[in-house]
Amino acid sequence: MNKKLRDFLLLNLGVLLVSVGVYFFKFPNHFSTGGVSGLSILLAKLLPAVSPGTLVLVFNCLFLVLGFVLLNRSFGLKTVYCSLLFSGLTKGFEVLFPLAAPLTGERMLELVFAMALPAVGSAILFNLDASTGGTDILAMILKKFTRLDIGKALMASDALIACSTFFLFDVQTGLFSVLGLLMKSLLVDSVIENINLKKQFLIITTAPREVCGYINKNMHRGATVWQAHGAYTDGERWVILAAMNRTQANMVRKFVKTVDSHAFVLISNTSDIIGKGFRGM
Repeated sequence: MNKKLRDFLLLNLGVLLVSVGVYFFKFPNHFSTGGVSGLSILLAKLLPAVSPGTLVLVFNCLFLVLGFVLLNRSFGLKTVYCSLLFSGLTKGFEVLFPLAAPLTGERMLELVFAMALPAVGSAILFNLDASTGGTDILAMILKKFTRLDIGKALMASDALIACSTFFLFDVQTGLFSVLGLLMKSLLVDSVIENINLKKQFLIITTAPREVCGYINKNMHRGATVWQAHGAYTDGERWVILAAMNRTQANMVRKFVKTVDSHAFVLISNTSDIIGKGFRGM
């Protein structure tokens, strides 16, 4: 499949997952875990005539306008597209599937979906250097014009939004919102790491030519080789450094065993590899 088409489909899938999680699980349960969606839930309570979906649309459009004016369009077309699509889908769901109450009576179950679906969607978008806009654009504006610690400022605002549910709704909703905020901070990073998970190999062997040849020709990956001296064996060895996906890693591990049964192999997980064949700078 063409890479641009694949990225476009993934972009839409990511936004869809975020929208489904927000509309079908966050909105009906009033889970306010920060961001534009959380703020919209609170304001919809204060302004009953305006729906959360409408407020999401208004806020995202407002942040986009501010972004164009203050950031000179530097926040990217992908973010503009995703922000508008997220707002449109959320409002569209509101029109097509009006919800008067939560889907189930199991709020804990719905909290899991309210956090998990947007976490997966956000991770997909992050991998494509995109986001659904909103407070992400606000963070870019603050970063450009202030010396605030943006991460701490956004975390504080999310915590304030979550804690406000204690007063605008009830204690149970407040507790769920605070729990959801904690889950969100852990889930997104965890999902991103698992999506990007690769294996790093450090192979100490006496058969560097065979191992490197297999990695080059069969895995279509590169490797870095240097000579070393074994302290225990008091012999010459070669060290091979390579990175690949999980399927390739299993194949390389089996191959090394066949050509050098005494090879010393270190395999470690890594989720942030920058370079040819992986992520760009």
